[in-house]
Amino acid sequence: MAAALLIFTGARLSAQEYVYTDATTLPVFGKVCPDTYEPFSRLPGKLETVCREAVWRLGRDSAGEYLRFSSDAGAFQFRWTATFNTQSNNMSLCVVRGLALYVNDDGEWVYVGTGRPNHKGTDNQYKIACSKLAGQMHEYMLYLSLYDGVKQLEIGVPEGCRIEAPKLDSPRSAKAVVMYGTSILQGASASHPGMSGTNQLTRLLDRQIINLGFSGNALLDMEIAELMAAYPDPGVFVLDNMPNGNPELTLEKEAVFFRILRKAHPDVPVVFVENPNYPGMRFDAGREKYVLVRNEALHKVFDQLIAEGEKNIYLIGAMEMLGEDNVGTIEGTHFTDIGFTSYANTLAPVLKVLLER
Repeated sequence: MAAALLIFTGARLSAQEYVYTDATTLPVFGKVCPDTYEPFSRLPGKLETVCREAVWRLGRDSAGEYLRFSSDAGAFQFRWTATFNTQSNNMSLCVVRGLALYVNDDGEWVYVGTGRPNHKGTDNQYKIACSKLAGQMHEYMLYLSLYDGVKQLEIGVPEGCRIEAPKLDSPRSAKAVVMYGTSILQGASASHPGMSGTNQLTRLLDRQIINLGFSGNALLDMEIAELMAAYPDPGVFVLDNMPNGNPELTLEKEAVFFRILRKAHPDVPVVFVENPNYPGMRFDAGREKYVLVRNEALHKVFDQLIAEGEKNIYLIGAMEMLGEDNVGTIEGTHFTDIGFTSYANTLAPVLKVLLER
């Protein structure tokens, strides 16, 4: 990727003498296609009249997307406008409408700070200081909001500092992992965007991850399968949709969804993921049955695909996904940072092997 200084028009100084860069001039990753409806939304405009309304709305969230740049600044001032002013009773505003900044420190992506959103309204401004990094060029990654859209975003640096194109291809952009799933995949309920399962996987695997998580709506919509199938250079497909729908839907549509991917990419591995073993299963028989019947349906589909001669398909069990201490969720379903770390550590070894074959 070119390392030349990016030239921005219309840069302006704030009262704090910060120079602001329009984030649309920086490279953005984590997108399933370049021609999305808005610069930081996830679906192309052509799907607006095709998708179910709920899928379209969630597709305007910027989950899993991140900006890459290099800079010699010792502080960053972020100004951004949320699309919807989303509120939640089981998620921090930092993950819903916030940002998360990471720096590449000796080859490792390390958390720097969170862009905390305004309690009210859609306009936000927040400064993240990193004075020890001032004066030398470093590579940065800025994760965008998970449960709202980023309508516009500016990154400010002190006057005289630089923002340039990234020099490292990290996380590596080729052979992305394209993931489909539910609210858990979208990122509920991490503490900030960098701690969602898919964003942790970008760092564990040093690989671009495409997050197609649709909260409550991973109902095997075939237009989403077609969108995934159109991705030009997938390394692995992951289907993690079991917490939504029901066993009947799985038996009816899971194989159909899979075959759309397989037809377009005959040699790309496809990984199916079981429904998590929620903490409530330990004490609630109904909750236990809820999970078991879903996973039984998935196994039936998977076994049938194997019987029909399908190869290069894999199934990740849920046994170790959340651990056994019942502290991995915020309210019994959606993952905390602890849960997402366990989730990412469960998937990463499998995905690493498949990506390196």
